[in-house]
Amino acid sequence: MSTPRLLAVSDLHVRYPENRAIVEGLRPTTDGDWLIVAGDVAEQVADVTWALRLLRDRFAQVIWVPGNHELWSREKDPVALRGEERYKHLVEECRDLAVLTPEDPFPVWTGAGGPVTIAPLFVLYDYSFLPDGASTVEEGLAVAYKSGVVCTDEYLLHPDPFPSRADWCAARIAESERRLAEIDPALPTVLVNHWPLTRYPTRVLNYPEFALWCGTVHTADWHVRYRAAAVVYGHLHIPRVTVEDGVRFVEVSLGYPREWKARDERRGTVVTELLPHQVFPLPE
Repeated sequence: MSTPRLLAVSDLHVRYPENRAIVEGLRPTTDGDWLIVAGDVAEQVADVTWALRLLRDRFAQVIWVPGNHELWSREKDPVALRGEERYKHLVEECRDLAVLTPEDPFPVWTGAGGPVTIAPLFVLYDYSFLPDGASTVEEGLAVAYKSGVVCTDEYLLHPDPFPSRADWCAARIAESERRLAEIDPALPTVLVNHWPLTRYPTRVLNYPEFALWCGTVHTADWHVRYRAAAVVYGHLHIPRVTVEDGVRFVEVSLGYPREWKARDERRGTVVTELLPHQVFPLPE
């Protein structure tokens, strides 16, 4: 009999028909498989709930964290909420589906590689991953705008009721640290956040200025401080495994069709097994 697996994926972007078909074909390999979905399921709330409902019906447990795309407020989305209200609405949608979120008690995985506490996080970014030569956020943003590398978040991800995305990030850091400090210190963790928790993964970006929208320096030691067995993230659309301080950082993005179709080393794979780690083929 197969052993239940802890699996992860992110950046499903189901508004693309090819990606939607992939999600429709995703199935567990055992009745006990859990699936972590590390953000950027879709931009519209209806598409997010469609995907999470389908996955929750198949996997023993689904755990979701928001990405920037879920937080975008677009005119064509019937759900016109902005900022924190939009996030809270998505959390309630997930609770109706029995999908766990950063606002729920952290679950403990007791299958292969466990027990470990899985900590879904929502931390955002604060522009502290500065481009080379910039010493302030203002200088960093000026460099990015001059180069033409500007994240769509600047236009669609509203921080209401916070004055800025950086202020929202600061609030999320404080809340996350409070929650993480309550985890049983006898257990290792799997930390899950849409944005990378350290600067290192962004060093391979083709457009380094984009790192401004990829995280915060204030989470740089969390993998050590909170005893991480693995750190899961997405956002960069560069699926790979790196190691920092002996901890595996696993980028689990599917990405846009043009990306996964052209990525030879990832072609034919979509979900990653975390404990122990390997990859599984896309459905035919």
